[in-house]
Amino acid sequence: MHFTDRRDAGRRLAAGLTHLLSTDPVVVALPRGGVPVGAEVARALGAPLDICVIRKLGVPSQPELGMGAIGEDGARVVNERVVRGAGVTDAQLAAVERQERAELARRAERYRHGRPAVPVRGRTVVVVDDGVATGSTALAACRIVRARGAARVVLAVPVAPVDWTDRLAGAADELVCPYTPARFWAIGQFYDDFEQTTDTEVLDCLGEAEHREPSGPDARELVFDLPGARLPGELLVPGRPLGVVLFAHGSGSSRRSPRNAAVARALNRAGLGTLLFDLLTEAEEPDRGKVFDPPLLGGRLAEVTRRLRADPACAGLPLGYFGASTGAAAALWAATEPGTEPAAIVSRGGRPDLAGPRLAAVTTPTLLVVGGADTGVLELNRLARAELGGESALLVVPEAGHLFEEPGALAAVARLAAEWFTRHFTFED
Repeated sequence: MHFTDRRDAGRRLAAGLTHLLSTDPVVVALPRGGVPVGAEVARALGAPLDICVIRKLGVPSQPELGMGAIGEDGARVVNERVVRGAGVTDAQLAAVERQERAELARRAERYRHGRPAVPVRGRTVVVVDDGVATGSTALAACRIVRARGAARVVLAVPVAPVDWTDRLAGAADELVCPYTPARFWAIGQFYDDFEQTTDTEVLDCLGEAEHREPSGPDARELVFDLPGARLPGELLVPGRPLGVVLFAHGSGSSRRSPRNAAVARALNRAGLGTLLFDLLTEAEEPDRGKVFDPPLLGGRLAEVTRRLRADPACAGLPLGYFGASTGAAAALWAATEPGTEPAAIVSRGGRPDLAGPRLAAVTTPTLLVVGGADTGVLELNRLARAELGGESALLVVPEAGHLFEEPGALAAVARLAAEWFTRHFTFED
């Protein structure tokens, strides 16, 4: 695996952190290289971005080899194994430390520039860097945020040696890394662009995060005039979106569904745009024949998809479908229509079986999420999954019913959906 640059690495790393969406986290990045990575993670989690200024103590004869690290608040970590192996004397170590403490003070003043640190006491803190080599700087950062009162510390990096968990055992409550190659010489070997991050880039990232609206921009009202139907909708596209998810509601529901709205908000926090719209007009809703008509519903979803691709806010972005109940059949049907080409589909308590004639033609990666107590629908999903023509997964939320009204059930759906869309929107397997 190679990352295009640090921003790309941050987006891929964020895909493995969506389980933190509901924890109100703070992202703390290590300047300079970790800040562009952390900026993408913070955006995906809808979290504030802060920094933890750390300076590596490099071996005098080989500065890229870390023999320790120092950080804000007096943090200090020394890797005695590296010190002994490189034959570094106490005097040499002290000289390197004096030099780096001066640079540490300079950078802290420049980056913070009077900006107070984001409070972390009692919160989940995600410590982010562009990779781990010896682990000294990461260890120092984890110690700092722990000392500042973090309730839970998650250390997240895009790439690290295969034994990194052994090196950093106990440094954090959770260690997250999507790529741990067996052959590891330096972090930069896994980036196409590993140019040194500048002070200006760090300040730009911090400025972007500071001025980002946590809840994203207001939803924009849309109306889709289709043959025989005028369908209202609400489009919300956050800054730097990974893609846009179109919601297909189920029987007896509409774009005002509180369950779909809750999932949409979670996807927005993960950096995904959402379109909530009605598949049927008010006059059509009582007609059960139309409610259970996948060709009609899927055809309308397909036409809305084609029109959304032409919207300036969505042009060039990956699109996906989130279908609930009969809306899942509409999503699968639409996926086989010309000009739709969704990148991913998620079904919540869906009836994919209703798309029977089209299932084998669906090559879009599809996630079926079903409640464990919804036994009849669960069996229908198992049978339908066997007919799908592309990548698929069936995940069960234990003890949840058809509407996922149990405590934590809908949050689990939102987390699974965010992970599925983020993974398939941001990079190819």
